Amino acid sequence: MPRIERFRANIPPGSSVRRATARRVAGAPPDRQDTRQVRQPHGDGPVAEDGGDGGTAGTHDQTVALDLERLILDAPRRYTPYQAARAADVPMELATRFWRAMGFPDIGQSRALTDGDVIALRRLAGLVESGLLSETMAIQVARSTGQTTARLAGWQMDTFLDNLTQSVEPGLTRAEVAYPLVELLLPELEQFLVYVWRRQLAAVTGRVVQAAEDTEITSGRLAVGFADLVGFTRLSRRLEEEELGELVETFENTCSDLIAGQGGRVIKTLGDEILYVSEDPVTAAEIALSLIEALAENDTIPALRVGMAFGTVTSRMGDVFGTTVNLASRLTSIAPKDAVLIDGEFATALEQHGSVAPADADGPGLAEALSAAAGMPAPGLPVPGPDAGHRFNLQPMWRRPVRGLGLVEPWLLSRRPRTQP
Repeated sequence: MPRIERFRANIPPGSSVRRATARRVAGAPPDRQDTRQVRQPHGDGPVAEDGGDGGTAGTHDQTVALDLERLILDAPRRYTPYQAARAADVPMELATRFWRAMGFPDIGQSRALTDGDVIALRRLAGLVESGLLSETMAIQVARSTGQTTARLAGWQMDTFLDNLTQSVEPGLTRAEVAYPLVELLLPELEQFLVYVWRRQLAAVTGRVVQAAEDTEITSGRLAVGFADLVGFTRLSRRLEEEELGELVETFENTCSDLIAGQGGRVIKTLGDEILYVSEDPVTAAEIALSLIEALAENDTIPALRVGMAFGTVTSRMGDVFGTTVNLASRLTSIAPKDAVLIDGEFATALEQHGSVAPADADGPGLAEALSAAAGMPAPGLPVPGPDAGHRFNLQPMWRRPVRGLGLVEPWLLSRRPRTQP
């Protein structure tokens, strides 16, 4: 069965989406008189959900959007914000704070909320009333969940519609294809989301339990790495939107897979930059060099540069903050292409782990250091030989001022040549 026929088979009989789809395929204009109605609570009578004249082309799309909303939320609109707060037995001020934290706009007294919204308010308020969460913590939970899921939902819908509605039959709009598509995907994605969340929660809980002190949970010592595409801004001006999107997707996918596979954690991606952390500086160093090597094999992606620092990091709502993070970012901005710069704390940690030989005390110039890292002879600098006992080479660079952090002595990190069997 063709893909679009499978979509149509999943549209509920009698719905405005099915009628609109049938009429468009038959070549007839859309039914402009179709305005769905829902009954208000307490017998207040029907209210047209489109909120206005049904004689415009936009009304049809709005009706389809309402069908989609009802499908996803599995409930009709019943409550104004005040009615929802009263039904949940939550003060209106606290309900408003919860909703704003989740990322939802103020809607005045529009009747747009469902039973699910009432239950969500009741659950959050119940966590506060039971003492399991403080009010501040409940707001943080709402905010972190809202921000994360908003990005996830946007990404999923854009991706699925782009990939699954290509070459749709002429006359069918995106809105009409979206309904059966969402109906097919919704139960599967819902279960998958819960599975991934539980897995991630188990991993985070394990790290918390293993922390030696409470302060390590929110302010532990981590290796922080920034990987940045060189010349991305200039390149983005020359690429078409589709090409630019493909480049960013390839970069993010390659980096994310490699970081996760080697035991690091992706904190966030920023288009041409990715931020990751690791409890182990050796792991972070291996990730950085592997990123350079992996992306160098792809001719469609610009050169990469990585900056890393090791030290105390504050973790909050899935993000990381502090001087160590700022230093890693600054080191990235001064790193040469296809190179990894680290700070002194990171270099010391690698030496303590026995992963590098003690570095030369004299700081060379950039050209000499890069030549040594590439295994090329340079005046006054011996080429390091293979050493099975050390994984990396470290070469000190000249101290230089870094904005906001004073004088910094970067170290050039490279992979030590392997001993031939």
